[in-house]
Amino acid sequence: MKVKSTREFGGTLLGLILGLTLGLALALGVAFYLSKTPPQEKPGIRAPNLPLTIKPAVPVEEEGAPAATPLDLNKPLQGKKPPSNAEASPDPIRDIANGKKPEQKPADVKAPEAKNTEPIFFVQVGAYSKKAEADAQKANLAIQGIEAQMSEASVEGSVVWRVRIGPFVSTEDTKAITNKLSSLGMKPTIIRANKS
Repeated sequence: MKVKSTREFGGTLLGLILGLTLGLALALGVAFYLSKTPPQEKPGIRAPNLPLTIKPAVPVEEEGAPAATPLDLNKPLQGKKPPSNAEASPDPIRDIANGKKPEQKPADVKAPEAKNTEPIFFVQVGAYSKKAEADAQKANLAIQGIEAQMSEASVEGSVVWRVRIGPFVSTEDTKAITNKLSSLGMKPTIIRANKS
């Protein structure tokens, strides 16, 4: 029995070596043939004729014609002086880096701000208890070409992740996006908020 299995193994190994040798010889023959024969044109299809020389982009000056002046990109800056430190506009970041405190103007004094009661609108696609679900919805909207934003909110003591599109100035502006979301099988909700 051992003789038979050795014979089968030898036959398989010999077949493998012969197959590899034959494949290599065939590949070399095809490569040699392709390198010796020029490519044939297909009838009715012609390659474009390329010029033998490349024409310069700038026209060559003819005798007697005035020479073209080269383009100087710095010309608008010539003749201008950089502002001195006294003339320079105030740089609050440089002042902070140098340890100076910003000047407090009377307008900077904290006064009760008037609240802007002009409403803005958002289209809410969903509110999720898991951030991963909200991320998945935002990614799904991005695939559809809709840019959404995610925000975290606390509702009745639990964290909720809201996926919203907007802001919009009026409910009329939200109609196009709500129609698109409805056609995608989603149930959008229009949310009114005050500008802040």
